[in-house]
This record gives sequence, C-alpha cells and structure tokens, in this order.
Amino acid sequence: MRTEQKSVFKSEEGRRAVLAKYDEVLERWPEPGSVRDVPTRHGRTRVVLSGPEGAPPAVLLHGSASNAVSWLGEAEILSRDFRVIAPDLPGEPGYSEEIRFPLAGPAPEEWLDDVLAGLGLERILLAGMSLGGWAALRYASRRPGRVERLVLLCPSGAAPARASFLLKSVLYLAQGRKGVENLARLVYGNAEVPREAVDFTVLMMESFRPRMEAPPVLADAELARIPCPVLYVGGLKDALLRTRESAERLARLLPDFRAELDPEAGHVLPGRGGLISKFFGGDPSP
Repeated sequence: MRTEQKSVFKSEEGRRAVLAKYDEVLERWPEPGSVRDVPTRHGRTRVVLSGPEGAPPAVLLHGSASNAVSWLGEAEILSRDFRVIAPDLPGEPGYSEEIRFPLAGPAPEEWLDDVLAGLGLERILLAGMSLGGWAALRYASRRPGRVERLVLLCPSGAAPARASFLLKSVLYLAQGRKGVENLARLVYGNAEVPREAVDFTVLMMESFRPRMEAPPVLADAELARIPCPVLYVGGLKDALLRTRESAERLARLLPDFRAELDPEAGHVLPGRGGLISKFFGGDPSP
C-alpha cells in the first residue's frame, strides 16, 4: 500500500533547482535522455539507462539525499560492457514519486521487484552505495536467486551506524548554508570530488528533507542467505559507518566475500567504476 505524505522537498523552488541540475548532469550521461518511468507498488520510478541492450544488466542504487546521476563517473565506464540501470529511489531528490516507503517490512524488495519486472529483467548484477548499499544487501538476502554479483560501496546495514553522525546532522542542518556545507564536507571526507558535485550535494541538502532514521542492521541469518560473490568497498575514515566492523562481520557470514578498505577514505568513494566493472566481469581480485 502506498503511503501519502508531504513533499520531500522543502519548497517548489528547491525542487525545480534540484531537478534542473539533475537534467544538466544527465546531459553528460553516456546516453543522454535515455530514461524510462516504471510503475511500481511504491510509486512511479524514473530509471536512467545506458550501455548495449542485451549486455549483462548492472543495477546501481544510489544513497540517501541523492539520485541516479550520482553514478555518472561509474556509468561512463560500466556502459562499455554492461547495460546500466540506475533508478531514482522513491522519496529521494530525483524524478521518482515522492513516496518514502518504510525501511522495515517488504517494501524495498517489492519496489525493486517491480522495477526489474517493468524492464523485463530476471537476474542482475547489483551495486549500491550507502542507503542504496543497504537496499542491495537486503535484496540479495531476500532474493538470492536473482543477484549474480553484488558490490557494496560504504553500505549501511552490516553494523550499527555512528550515532554521533545523526546528532551532527541535526545540528548542521539547523545552521543554514554554512552548516549544510560543513555536513557535506564531513560526508565527503578526504575524497577529491569536483566542486560541481559538492555544490550539487549542498543544493540537495538545502532543498530536501532527508531520512533521519538509520537503516536497520541485517541479522546474521539474513546475511548468511547471500550466496553470490560480494565485493565490499569502504573508507576507514567514514564519519557515518563503522567500516572495519562491517567488513569483518560480512567476511564471517558470507561464503564468497572480499573487501577493499581505503585507510584514508571517508563515506564517499569516487573513481571506483573500473573496480566495479572488473568485479562484475568476473575478475576474482578485489
């Protein structure tokens, strides 16, 4: 059942500004304008597409307070060999309906089931970052026969999030633009990110009402149901998540797991398109 709620944007002006920037970034997508709107039980979902039709499908799930075009750098590489499918998660600052489904219960899997059905897909390669990493991890657990390989970039769900980050988020968001910029710097950490990307993040944070609850941690029994090869990529200076604890727990529970932990990286991990492409192509090395 769909849950009606107020707009996830703070104002119509903010919504128009975010979507205008989205459209501008989309012009640099490998196949600009290649989008589809897919109906689901949890609202209409915008999907950005690129890459050869008939190539192995690679589904990319973005993080909270973001949208599909955050995968631009990775899509440029993955589109050479894979059919890239990047949906805007509902209730996030993109073109999908502003219906924020609950993280508990079956809604996340129902939503992705419907997206895949609308695109005629059965088995997929799956990657997710942050909240999208949580959704990807849960999907691989609850639909183990549908995911061939799984990439997790700084995913939630493997260990409790840092409570200190939620408190800092509330404080920063109450401080106006300066606070929002400080929060963006905390999220990006030491990552070398183009100024345009930082500005887009700040715009979304200023214009959007983000989820304020941490995604639930998956139980041991849930994680142990994932049979496919899994690559975990995380930064040891992540201000949001407990990277080492997450990697160690997944290593203990998953039968085919490898990890790449960057000692200097925070929560944002740009430039991993080549790594994802190699793993999706079957390269056994992390």
